Amino acid sequence: MPLAGQLSSSLLAFILPVSLIAFWQLSGTNGVIFGGALPTPDRVWTAWVNWAFGTPTFGLNPYVGTWLQNVIFSAERVAKGFLVAIATGVPLGIAIGWSRLFAKLVDPTIQWLRPVPITAWLPISIAIFGIRDFGAIFLITLGAFYPIVINATQGARAVDKNWIRAAQMMGASQAATLWRVVLPAAMPSIFTGLRIGLGIGWTAVIVAEMVAVKSGLGYVLWDAYYVGRMDIVLADMVSIGLLGYLSDRLIVALSGWLLTWHRLQSFNQ
Repeated sequence: MPLAGQLSSSLLAFILPVSLIAFWQLSGTNGVIFGGALPTPDRVWTAWVNWAFGTPTFGLNPYVGTWLQNVIFSAERVAKGFLVAIATGVPLGIAIGWSRLFAKLVDPTIQWLRPVPITAWLPISIAIFGIRDFGAIFLITLGAFYPIVINATQGARAVDKNWIRAAQMMGASQAATLWRVVLPAAMPSIFTGLRIGLGIGWTAVIVAEMVAVKSGLGYVLWDAYYVGRMDIVLADMVSIGLLGYLSDRLIVALSGWLLTWHRLQSFNQ
C-alpha cells in the first residue's frame, strides 16, 4: 500500500475514538459527568500520567509509579496462558478436523465444556491453585483454548481434498500430509482463532487478577473501584484496551509475514 494510503487509513482509524473522547470531555461539568460518577478524559489522563511516571511514595496514593510493573505482571500471565492454549489447542483442533473417530471421541466434551464461562471456573481455580499465578494462567489458557481449537478444527476440515489426494499419490505419509498440507492450509483459520483467543485471554487475566492474584491491571482496577478512584479505573481500562490492540496487531503482522500466499489471494488486500 502506498505511503499516502497508509496515512489515510491510520487517520480514519482515529476519527471515531477522537470523536468519542471529545464528546465525553465536552459533556463534563466541573471535570465530571453522570452526576460526578465518572471523571472527564483530562482527569483520567492526569491520573494515568501520575500512575505511570510518578515517583512511588508511601503516602495515600499507592498507585503512583506502578503502571509499568502491573502491565508486566498482566502481560506475562497472558503470554504464558496464551502459549499453553496454542500448544494444546492447535494440535487438538487439527486432530479433530482430520480424524472422524477422534472428533467423535473428543469434540462432544469440548462443546459441552465450552459454554461454561470463565467466572464459573474461578472457585475451582482458587481451590486448586490458591491465590497464585497458576490460577490466573489456568483461566487465561481456558479462555483462549476454545476459539483456538474450534478454528483449527474448521481450518483442517476445510482443506481442499484434492491437495490431500495429490500428496498421498506422491507417497506422502499421514504425518507428512498433516505437516506439509493440512497444517499450512489451516493456518488462516488458526490465526483467526489466535486473534480471538488472545482477546479472551486479556479478558480472563482481568477477571483472574480481580480475585485470584494480588497484582496486575485487574487487581488495580478492582482495588481502585473499591476506594473510589474512578480516574484510575478508567485509565486502567484504556491501558487494557491498548495492550489488547497492540498484541492483536502483533498477531496480524505475524500472520501477514507467514501467510503471504494467502494475503496475495485475498480480495481485499
